[in-house]
Amino acid sequence: MWNFAAIIFSLEIESVFSKGEKRMSGKNVTAHDVMQEKNDKLRDQKYNDYVSAVTPKHSWFANLCKAFLVGGIICVIGQALVNFYQSCGFDKETAGLYEVITLVLLSVLLTGFNIYSPLAKWAGAGTVVPITGFANSVASAAIEFKTEGQVFGIGCKIFTICGPVILYGITFTWFLGLIYWILKVMGVV
Repeated sequence: MWNFAAIIFSLEIESVFSKGEKRMSGKNVTAHDVMQEKNDKLRDQKYNDYVSAVTPKHSWFANLCKAFLVGGIICVIGQALVNFYQSCGFDKETAGLYEVITLVLLSVLLTGFNIYSPLAKWAGAGTVVPITGFANSVASAAIEFKTEGQVFGIGCKIFTICGPVILYGITFTWFLGLIYWILKVMGVV
């Protein structure tokens, strides 16, 4: 019962701060109405109506298009940077290295100026998948916790979001390397 009440309370607080009460089936249903309902089936129906009313509606196709567009633009910028660095006389590998450094630097700067967050909110996964999303997660954690000091703020919290990415990236890379080595020893590869 407490868990159910906590969910209802959090939804009520969210609805107060977002758009207030919503219209459902011709009448206003609040979290209080849901909690006061004694009939289990009716309470469940009111709860489902309430949740569907306060839950924001998103179009998966629009989100897909926005993510594709922004992710594509980031990749085009990356390719333009590679082409620029190659025209400056660097080989392909070095140009790729400088491209990654430049994208990370731009991402950190945009995060610092609070431009990356609204873009990421609008574009969704389009900004998360490239290396810029990783740089944003590190920079935003550092900015958020800088008031707590160098050690307990930035030092402890900087890898909160991207730590699992590093952990699982290294772990699975090691396992794939091991599988590749075994296949190479067996003569399969």
